[in-house]
Amino acid sequence: MNKPKRYTITAALPYTNGPIHIGHLAGVYVPADIYARYLRLTGNDVAFICGSDEHGVPITIKAKKEGVTPQDVVDKYHAIIKQSFEEFGISFDNYSRTSAKIHHETASEIFKTLYDKGEFIEETSEQLYDEKANQFLADRFVTGTCPKCGNEEAYGDQCENCGTSLNATDLINPKSAITGNVPTLKQTKHWFLPLDKHEAFLKEWILEGHKKDWKPNVYGQVKSWIDDGLRPRAVTRDLDWGIPVPVEGAEGKVLYVWFDAPIGYISSTKEWAKRVGKDWEPYWKDKDTKLVHFIGKDNIVFHCIIFPVVLKAEGSYILPENVPANEFLNLEGNKLSTSKNWAVWLPEYLIDFPNQQDVLRYALTANAPEAKDNDFTWKDFQARNNNELVAIFGNFINRVVVLTNKYYGGVVPNPNEFSQIDEETLAAIKTYPNVISSSIERYRFREAQQELMNLARLGNKYLADEEPWKVIKVDESRVQTIMYVALQIASALATLSEPFLPFTSTKLKGILGLRHNEEQSDVVISSNKQIATTHKIESRNDDLSWDDLSTKEILLPSGHQIGKAELLFSKIEDEAIQIQIDKLIASKKANEVANKTVEPQKDTITFDDFTKLDMRVGTILEAEKMPKAKKLLVLKVDTGIDVRTIVSGIAESFTAEEVVGKKVTVLVNLAPRELRGVESQGMILMTENEEGKLVFVNPDDASITNGLKIS
Repeated sequence: MNKPKRYTITAALPYTNGPIHIGHLAGVYVPADIYARYLRLTGNDVAFICGSDEHGVPITIKAKKEGVTPQDVVDKYHAIIKQSFEEFGISFDNYSRTSAKIHHETASEIFKTLYDKGEFIEETSEQLYDEKANQFLADRFVTGTCPKCGNEEAYGDQCENCGTSLNATDLINPKSAITGNVPTLKQTKHWFLPLDKHEAFLKEWILEGHKKDWKPNVYGQVKSWIDDGLRPRAVTRDLDWGIPVPVEGAEGKVLYVWFDAPIGYISSTKEWAKRVGKDWEPYWKDKDTKLVHFIGKDNIVFHCIIFPVVLKAEGSYILPENVPANEFLNLEGNKLSTSKNWAVWLPEYLIDFPNQQDVLRYALTANAPEAKDNDFTWKDFQARNNNELVAIFGNFINRVVVLTNKYYGGVVPNPNEFSQIDEETLAAIKTYPNVISSSIERYRFREAQQELMNLARLGNKYLADEEPWKVIKVDESRVQTIMYVALQIASALATLSEPFLPFTSTKLKGILGLRHNEEQSDVVISSNKQIATTHKIESRNDDLSWDDLSTKEILLPSGHQIGKAELLFSKIEDEAIQIQIDKLIASKKANEVANKTVEPQKDTITFDDFTKLDMRVGTILEAEKMPKAKKLLVLKVDTGIDVRTIVSGIAESFTAEEVVGKKVTVLVNLAPRELRGVESQGMILMTENEEGKLVFVNPDDASITNGLKIS
């Protein structure tokens, strides 16, 4: 495509059964926001679209568990998610929801258009049915073993372990998620989208047309799906929560959530266009519009095969130019899990780290899973902040502003003759917009952010090499030039940082006195509700544009007044990080307790069997590690009957020194057994605590003496 007239950027609709966590941010929303902000800075017409995905089975499951309606669930989490995005600086032009009337109308219209064109196959087939719950089981109401990878916790629509898209009837040993019962097969009528009919189109459009410009992980997954052979896919479900299927004979059925959710991008665009007085159609139907979907890798099939087939079959819509899906972000070495509370939740982060949105944005971008799964750790987060944002970016800006105020009362000085290093530095500034643009436009956001930091590094090196704090004592005119050049770097950073660090960019522009249009929020009281409204404050002179940095000779003119120094970033101490690590440790312990299985009772014995056991109170007198044995301690135990040797597999839980003097319970009439050449004459009774550590089963009354029987 030549230079597009406009861009439609979509970010995957977050599912409203919980808040946003860092995996969502790293996979979708931060890269999408970087891209949208960059395009606006470069003067493009942009519609950045999103909204809450509010239909489907997980919502109904959560509602049943909580004893509320599905609408209650989606209303709660839609509000939480929307507020979190706003506070985090995700600059959507519109954030809608799929329960909105305009979405129901749009999805129904598209279904009806395809239905009238004969694009669907109507079939009566056998679907899984829960006799106890008296209902058909939609995909997410079924769990079982994945036929591809053997994961025993796969869902009926997708295996989250290997990413394979499934039908519920594909699962091995399926179970109902409602009752736990084994479902039966029962006939029901549904409408199917024949993906196989569009196989030739998909091969030409993707496998040939996007072989070079789509990310390998996206292209590879799509190719694998097509190579396996496409099959008809149901677009309706037996469910009472969702958009009713708008044809006769479809009572009690709704549109499958993966049919209706992507259409949410279109309905959200309609909502935005109506609000701002624009025509929505060019953003979805004009060939000069560039459509880009930002998603996680678990949504590739739906955005690269199913949704494009729907749009192609409808006939009037454009197709995505790119779908730059990211891989998954793990947390401290483990897969993020909502159900196990193994996550960093955005609402909690915003409370624990107030006014530090950009630190998380920076850390997630620096470690983004663009080509492979990556790992977020709190120690890396701390290091990124302290060693990069504080020590490089913040340090440079602070030194420039402090020295300008100290030497010139905050007025940009007149430069004198430029040295070779000055000219090279000023020329280097002009190269950064194009370098960063090239990375962003290829969806390499990690690389782009690294180039931004390289400009800050350039500034630090320039000051360190030129040493204005020393030169001021011998050559004041030279320092004027040094500080002028340094301030040009600072001005470039103020603009170039906006896509990555929007809050920092706004603060830095304020410090440097760069005027720009600001959105100011007012709170209006209406019908006893607080309603946030926004209006534009027109500035006295235009902000620097992205292109200005490459073309203008002067970014911050001599005589311009800047403000006082303010810290852009603050050091994050070990204590703050330890609190977050402790939270995760607590989650892990809670999960272990919740998932701990108690061994079933052994076969019943008689009282006579029990009386054969001779258990005595004893005391460990000596202990030593068994040579070349990881688990074994050799103990000398006073049983009250005698002093005997017992070999015990407790060395991974206790040292030899700490067990000496311990009172223990000993099974004394166990037949002797030789272990590594040492005869063991008995057994010490042990159990495990919640953390899997061995614990002595021992009498705690000090008056109990060795040799007393336990019965």
